[in-house]
Amino acid sequence: MAAVFKAINAKIRSNPVSNYVCSTHFWGPVSNFGIPVAAVMDTQKSPELISGKMTFALCIYSATFMRYSLAVTPANYLLFACHAINETAQLTQGYRYLQYHNWGGKEKMDLAKGAAEAATDKAKEVEHKVVEAVKK
Repeated sequence: MAAVFKAINAKIRSNPVSNYVCSTHFWGPVSNFGIPVAAVMDTQKSPELISGKMTFALCIYSATFMRYSLAVTPANYLLFACHAINETAQLTQGYRYLQYHNWGGKEKMDLAKGAAEAATDKAKEVEHKVVEAVKK
């Protein structure tokens, strides 16, 4: 039975593509791609939800592993791409965090909410006038 498994493994490993797909150089980055996908999706959420400390930690993490992915032999370009995407998304999140908490974004957002509420109230007032005019 062991000879059968050995033969199957030898057949899989003889093809360079299937050998790569069966390696940790492929499955490590593939399983790790959940982090950058989540980071990119988070760029659409409100900046008040961003954790500055976690964003900083993920920036350091991605930068470290970008370097590591090129330092191993052979270089793992898929892992590099995964962490480059994550680094970009985390830097975007870091900018959004600083914009919201330190550079006046919070105040601008509050003003925009106030203006939107005022516009909604004005629209309801006009709607009420139209309904009254139609009833006459």
